[in-house]
Amino acid sequence: MLAIYDDALPAVYGYLIRRTRDKGVAEDLTSETFLAAMDHARGDDPHDPSIPWLIGIARHKLADHWRRMQRTPIPVEEVPDGPADDQWDVHLNRMLAEYTLLRLSDTHRAVLTLRYVDDCTVAQCAELLDRTVTATEALLTRAKRAFRASYPSDPATSAAKGGRR
Repeated sequence: MLAIYDDALPAVYGYLIRRTRDKGVAEDLTSETFLAAMDHARGDDPHDPSIPWLIGIARHKLADHWRRMQRTPIPVEEVPDGPADDQWDVHLNRMLAEYTLLRLSDTHRAVLTLRYVDDCTVAQCAELLDRTVTATEALLTRAKRAFRASYPSDPATSAAKGGRR
């Protein structure tokens, strides 16, 4: 094995660097190739080492590398946690809430909008809707229940189910 190493090293490394275009990966795969060849040479059925045989081992090591790369996600920088960094979730929740409100009755939509969007008190909602405070509290309870029942629990799965739970 040592006799062919000096001649085979440039051929194996050249084969791998042309296919990976990455010096570090080519060096690692070259090392793996020669380690695998040494393991085989120590085995029960040793093979006469030759450059084509070593290139064949390198081809297998390269295929293994590509398979690992397909399974292993590429590392990315740390994803920020805070909602201040990414407004998409806030925007998505707002869109889902508006969609859900549009599916409610006019009365339910009105009381929920006055109470939670316009930040009116229950007494102010009652005055604006021309109802008693007690009737407005009951309406608000029914409207919240209707909203919860209509709000998609998981946007990805609820879209496939027509938006309903």
